[in-house]
Amino acid sequence: MTGAPLISSDLHAALQTLIALLAILNPIGAVPIFIALTNDEDPQQRLATARLAAKAVAVVLLISAFLGEYILRFFGISIAAFQVAGGLVLMLLAFSMLQAKSSRYRHTPEETAEGMQKEAVGVVPLAIPLLAGPGTISTVIIAHHKSASWLADILLTLDVLAAAAVAYAALRLALPLSRRLGVTGINIATRIFGLLLAAIAVTFIGNGLAALFPGLVHPGV
Repeated sequence: MTGAPLISSDLHAALQTLIALLAILNPIGAVPIFIALTNDEDPQQRLATARLAAKAVAVVLLISAFLGEYILRFFGISIAAFQVAGGLVLMLLAFSMLQAKSSRYRHTPEETAEGMQKEAVGVVPLAIPLLAGPGTISTVIIAHHKSASWLADILLTLDVLAAAAVAYAALRLALPLSRRLGVTGINIATRIFGLLLAAIAVTFIGNGLAALFPGLVHPGV
């Protein structure tokens, strides 16, 4: 595959990755937690916290994307096995989101309580693990593994930066979003993202199983 078809394939893959990242990040669902963690901050401090969280998300995901596969190799973990494991994590997150619940795989009540006692809540627990958690990290590692060109790597970087920018926008507008959407609106958005995430999880698991057990797809192999 060369030329225009290759570029088209890279763009399609980048769009899929961006949609997956936004679904997993669920920045709208993070709004109530952000408000709770920053309830004693003035507008300027809240803005700084949102900016710090977005920067931390970008840094964590970029490091994971470009170094994650090498770390997996060091521990002898194949990408196929990681796809299955990552897909299962995403499926658990999706089930929680479909019920409009905050999954303990993203963060725990203990992490939230500890975060309220810290000054740098933008990093922990907002960026890690609420936004840049196991699901998003798995997604960028798998996306980078599929990258076959410098264009794909650039697009993956842009995907991460775009997801971090959307997270920043949601956190910066947390108060007006919360007032306008209300609990019902936030829950509806969370359920929609959860449905998308469930489909992405099935794809991850299916691709991983196909690579681990080729006989499942091609019985004669």
